[in-house]
Amino acid sequence: MSEFILETRGLTKHYGGVHALSDANFTLRPGEHVAIMGDNGAGKSTFVRQITGVEQPTRGQIIFDGKEHSSFESPIEAREAGIETVFQNLALADDLDVPSNLFLGREKIRFNLGPFSILDKRAMREATVAALEKTAVKIPNLMNTIRNMSGGQRQCVAIARTAAFKSKLVIMDEPTAALGVQETAQVENIIRTLKEAGEPLILISHNMRQVFDLVDRIVVFRRGRIVANLRKEETDGQDVVAYITGAKTGAEFATAP
Repeated sequence: MSEFILETRGLTKHYGGVHALSDANFTLRPGEHVAIMGDNGAGKSTFVRQITGVEQPTRGQIIFDGKEHSSFESPIEAREAGIETVFQNLALADDLDVPSNLFLGREKIRFNLGPFSILDKRAMREATVAALEKTAVKIPNLMNTIRNMSGGQRQCVAIARTAAFKSKLVIMDEPTAALGVQETAQVENIIRTLKEAGEPLILISHNMRQVFDLVDRIVVFRRGRIVANLRKEETDGQDVVAYITGAKTGAEFATAP
């Protein structure tokens, strides 16, 4: 068994003359929760887009679950490999109910008749209930459409979708950025539940309090490079900010251009 569930070696992305990501060497162990931090434009989202198949890297390697990939050709390929991502825009269908959103693009079929196939709605409902229980998400009415839910409930549905399938890695991009205090607490409790279940997670967040409450390690990006890799118990918020702003650089990392 590999020491890491995810490893990137020299992951690089250029957009013409713009070097958005340069030589990102990153590791994530099974069951580990890691935060990615950095200012806007630091390379965080670019990095995530490469490892989730939204974009293909200019060069570099991705080793996921012991298998080497030059890249994932699409989000579907990354998802089939076991990477589930909760993006900021949630990617939910407002006019569909909870089970339909969890199984969107992965519907369970009762009778396969081509374009006239019949969905197995009961099986999807049962799997939805199991996924909600796994993540401790409480949705009073599964038949309610996403449009009629609060921001917190929508976020919880998006997170529960990651648990409905056999995900090997969950990535969350600013999962509480637009939520209130109570809804944020609910999402953070879900993240703790994933930790207790031993599921590895990458959390992209600007919320320093949240990061120190939830993760094991903090990786800082600046100007497209990884400039710090910090154990939570060996650092503090002031130290992290110093790396984010460039006031401090790690000797073991290449200096950002």
